[in-house]
Amino acid sequence: MTTAFAFRHRVEVRFRDCDAMGHVNHVVYFTYLEQCRFAFWRQVTGRKAGPGAGIILARAECDYRAPAFFGEQLEVGVNVAGIGKSSFTFVYEIVNVASGARLADAKTVLVAYDYAAGKSLPLAPEMRALLERARVQ
Repeated sequence: MTTAFAFRHRVEVRFRDCDAMGHVNHVVYFTYLEQCRFAFWRQVTGRKAGPGAGIILARAECDYRAPAFFGEQLEVGVNVAGIGKSSFTFVYEIVNVASGARLADAKTVLVAYDYAAGKSLPLAPEMRALLERARVQ
C-alpha cells in the first residue's frame, strides 16, 4: 500500500459490481468510497452516518487508474484532507490487496447541513475536533 491513511476498509468485488466488459463499473467505485466513509465516520464519531448525521455529500470525484474484477479484494483508504468553515474534504485511494496496484484516487467534500432549513451550517466545534484528531498528517 502507499500513503498513510487515517482508516482502511476492505471490500470484495461482487459479481453485480461488474459491467458487460467484466470489470467493476465506474459508478460502483463511489459505493466503495461510501462504505469506507460510513465505517470511518462510525469510528471517528461513534455514530452511524446517513439520515440524522447532519452531513450532506456536496462533491465526489474519482480518477481511475486500473480495473478491478469479480472476486478481488480491495482496500479503500481514507484521510481528512481539509477542514473548512462548514465543510471538510476526504481523500481516498483504492488498492488491489493481492497485487498492491493502485486502482483509483478519489475525493469527496461533505458539508454540515440543516435538512429542515435546507442550508449549510458551520461545523460544530466538537465535530471539527474529532476530524482534526482523526486526520493523518
